[in-house]
Amino acid sequence: LVAEHVARLREEGLEIVHLHRTDRVGFKAGALEAGLREARGEFICVFDADFLPPPTILLRLLPHFCDSRVGMVQARWEHLNREYSLLSRMQAIQLDAHFAVEHAARNRSGRFFNFNGTAGIWRRAAIEDAGGWQHDTLTEDLDISYRAQVKGWRFVYVNEVEAPAELPVEMRGFRNQRHRWTKGAVQTARKMLARIWRSDVPLPVKVEATFHLTANVNYPLNLLLAAFIVPAMMVRLRAGSASFLLFDVPVFLIGTGSVCLYYLLAQRELGRSTLGALVNLPVVMAIDASIALNNTVAVVEGFRRDPGEFVRTPKFSTIRPGERWHARLYRGRGSWIHWVELLIGVYFTAAVILMAQVGLWPAIPFLMLYQCGYLYTAAVSIAQRYAARPLEYAAAVPCVSGSRGEAHRLGDG
Repeated sequence: LVAEHVARLREEGLEIVHLHRTDRVGFKAGALEAGLREARGEFICVFDADFLPPPTILLRLLPHFCDSRVGMVQARWEHLNREYSLLSRMQAIQLDAHFAVEHAARNRSGRFFNFNGTAGIWRRAAIEDAGGWQHDTLTEDLDISYRAQVKGWRFVYVNEVEAPAELPVEMRGFRNQRHRWTKGAVQTARKMLARIWRSDVPLPVKVEATFHLTANVNYPLNLLLAAFIVPAMMVRLRAGSASFLLFDVPVFLIGTGSVCLYYLLAQRELGRSTLGALVNLPVVMAIDASIALNNTVAVVEGFRRDPGEFVRTPKFSTIRPGERWHARLYRGRGSWIHWVELLIGVYFTAAVILMAQVGLWPAIPFLMLYQCGYLYTAAVSIAQRYAARPLEYAAAVPCVSGSRGEAHRLGDG
């Protein structure tokens, strides 16, 4: 389909190249590197295949390169299938906060923030000065972002420019995507932290970059919390309910309150209903807690020298609620983790029953976040696994690049 469309455009006089790699060397970084050799323009615009950017996006982003030190301009992701399912709504809320709060705050305060792998434009000189696309991590976007900014290139985030795309609707695809992001971030931290601290960037930038790159350590800690929270509650029960109310409840409210505020402010910033987001927040926190096992495995793998395989996230064009994706040939890679998640969900179900029997009622809502999160992710994974006949995982797809004027489209899949 791509080859036929490119051929028609070439006949119309458009300068466009269909680049079809016959291997996956370097994965997405390798595809971007191969595309860069074909592209001749000063600016490189990158989109993943499921993105549907508006026709005006180049006109709205390119003026930010008037400053010669600007190396990359990032647009905000919007979500075509936000309302498709509970899983897609949860991801949309999380990503909205990542862009509208994290990116905006880092950009405005002069801290480093990262290119998100798509929906952004690079100055070619910044890519080359940073050392080009490298594939020793699974997050080539995060890696090159820090290499470029350490070199002195400035990034710009434009919150008002949206680039719509599709969110994963298959639990295995979502799990694989988060595993890749987490593992790649740890690999980037291992690769870049020493270089950042040896650089001339200001101390506040170094400190924030350290927190940013090591943020995924929270997943092993979350898993430890899940393991020890019930024994700890039983020990605290001996101190009486008054002690629990005076200490544990305030800590719980402060911890969860900051997270809720983070998500709600992002929705308000984007002009959406905070009430609608508030209703979905328990789901957001529950699923985020339950993904801890999956991401803890990724953190451990991230400290190994082997960069691993770039497992792509299946997309199915699920734009409208109710559209079925189960018969598609492209499926996410299976995992043993959902069976362990099911056991953890059963463990927390027993914990909720135990807390009800001993009368420790304030602990139940907190435990139910873990209970519902682990049971949901496990149940959906198992149900989707058997929803249709087993289908072969696609091992490789073409990598496409094209050009028009000075902007180029590159991507893996």
